[in-house]
Amino acid sequence: MKQITLTGFGDEISPKLSEQMDTMQQLGIRHIEARGVDGVNISDLSLRTAREVKTRLSERGFSFSALGSPIGKIKLSDDFATHLEKLRHTIELAQELQVKYIRMFSFYMEENADPADCRGEVIDRLGRMIETVKGSGVILLHENEKGIYGDTVERCADLMETLGSPDFRMTFDPANFVQCGQTTFPTAFERLAPYVEYIHIKDAVMADGKVVPAGAGDGQVREVLGGFLKRGYRGFVSLEPHLGSFEGLSSFEKHMDIDSLPKGGAGLFTVAYNALCRILDELGDGASE
Repeated sequence: MKQITLTGFGDEISPKLSEQMDTMQQLGIRHIEARGVDGVNISDLSLRTAREVKTRLSERGFSFSALGSPIGKIKLSDDFATHLEKLRHTIELAQELQVKYIRMFSFYMEENADPADCRGEVIDRLGRMIETVKGSGVILLHENEKGIYGDTVERCADLMETLGSPDFRMTFDPANFVQCGQTTFPTAFERLAPYVEYIHIKDAVMADGKVVPAGAGDGQVREVLGGFLKRGYRGFVSLEPHLGSFEGLSSFEKHMDIDSLPKGGAGLFTVAYNALCRILDELGDGASE
């Protein structure tokens, strides 16, 4: 029995949901991590549109593995009350779409700010977000994104241990750690594995932060995945290639030289898929649908 289920960010294939499903189906993948749907950010969908999307997915045998939301990807100086309303709406969307997970972040700090001075505000905001999601059947998944408070191994661990909630877990992204100068294996893996509920797959080169196919960079993707498999991890492994540009990329990736990227699409997504499959085959765990 395969331990993992493959999924991926469909908007890196195409802004159109139908084309996302076409490519995923060709690759034998039946789940999509939803970030952009027909050119609209997942958190901006209306509930009516979400119901229509759910029908379209079901008719083709698909489902969403997570909502790749922008929740928490604002500055600490930005208005939080409005953002909390956005979270409430995203939770309603997750319920409508029958999705268990919402990917989220832990806020941008002001330039040159001392993270220690920001910790209290971050903890307070995340605590309020956890209270908001409690009882909804949805779990918040914090991603270690470069430039936010929780981008280093120790700050991720601090958030998980301080907030200590089953409604607040972690998405592990090897490339993001590399781009922060962090060692993914064994350092990040051993420190954070108990809190990881979901895995993103992209790799990066330590020298310049360039994103590359899995196994071609310094993210030690093979060792990380092998470690999780040995721990008995059973869950989603989500392709987030970032090998090319795509619609909406500039709105949520503030630290990438997007102009230098080739145009993304089904071809580069397939390159990322093949690289991951080679690693999984070596580890003896091909991907299940």
